[in-house]
Amino acid sequence: MDASDVERARGLTPGCAHVLHLNHAGASLLPQPVLDAMVDHLGLEARIGGYEAAEVAAPQLERTYAAVAELIGADTSEIALMDSASRAWDMAVYSLPIEPQDRVIISRSEYGSNAIALLQLKQRTGCQLVLVDDDQHGQIDLEALERELAEGDTALVSLVHVPTQGGLVNPAVEVGRLCREAGVLFVLDACQSAGQLPLDVNELGCAVLTGNGRKFLRGPRGTGFLYMRRDLIPLIEPAMLDLHAATWTAPDRYEVRDDARRFETWESDVAARIGLGVAVDHALGWGIDAIAERNSMLADGLRRRLADIPGVTLHDKGAQRCAITTFTVAGVEPEDVKGRLREKRVNVNVVTASSAQLDLPHRGLADLVRASLHYVTTEDELDRFADLINRICVR
Repeated sequence: MDASDVERARGLTPGCAHVLHLNHAGASLLPQPVLDAMVDHLGLEARIGGYEAAEVAAPQLERTYAAVAELIGADTSEIALMDSASRAWDMAVYSLPIEPQDRVIISRSEYGSNAIALLQLKQRTGCQLVLVDDDQHGQIDLEALERELAEGDTALVSLVHVPTQGGLVNPAVEVGRLCREAGVLFVLDACQSAGQLPLDVNELGCAVLTGNGRKFLRGPRGTGFLYMRRDLIPLIEPAMLDLHAATWTAPDRYEVRDDARRFETWESDVAARIGLGVAVDHALGWGIDAIAERNSMLADGLRRRLADIPGVTLHDKGAQRCAITTFTVAGVEPEDVKGRLREKRVNVNVVTASSAQLDLPHRGLADLVRASLHYVTTEDELDRFADLINRICVR
């Protein structure tokens, strides 16, 4: 992306005029086309009724499925729309036929919501959770994973592509290759990578991929998506069904639909789903490769700036890193850093140890400040941010 692209992207982002937003990993700033599409549909609902508006908007809703499929290299029949990545992940994993003797392999990057769900499944089924440690780069150890897969009885490998607590990018393609060779299902949580890194489910080799709209895709809150590989769909009956996921064919019989939408439920936020489709198209219009390249350059620059400030310690790990940077300021609690920045109309977030129990306590860390940029961020904004952090350090 060149300077004119960035200027145009910022011009299409109303929030850029009001805040220095470094919380794209939490919830990004909506582009104007996304906002317009959602407001237009809500207006239509108000004028003609919700069901009727959904019928009129059917082509737009179908475009959302197609846009998500295009984003990750899938077929539209393999896409279900959800209200979050966590709900998408839950619908897939809770529906898998996990047995007491099964092993579920996880890494230190496992997200808190996923970990809680797996602990509950362990209690319900008696399955075993197997932790594969990090390698010297802080990413999942591929050699250790290969050894664990050779043990057999593995139901699935759960991997978070980009963890919530840092800029690490896990080697998902290599994990997918090992899972394919072992004949093991690979479930990839892509909620922090969708929209900032290229994703191709065929290259990744995942059976399941989940993502959301509100982060780097710059879509609305309350949106997410599930990809399930086509040949797996008929074999997995969802943990719960309704009249959207299945048809009541007789008083004592039902028939589950044959595509990934069997994992959806009837009621949904139509305006938000339309907004998700527009957001994905907006990202595709800029080009995910171009976004990834710019974000990598900006993040490297942010880490260099912060590393030069006495009292700041960076905590990112990984051979490959992305648009997320985590750090601490000596003598200042992360929530205090966040609050002082908020007073200056600068948005960051705080990652808590409770959301990364397998990682942060293991590294002797508690809460961290998380600054997550995106392609609409400028070098001048990074200079301003570094200056504000320096002032916090010397107070």
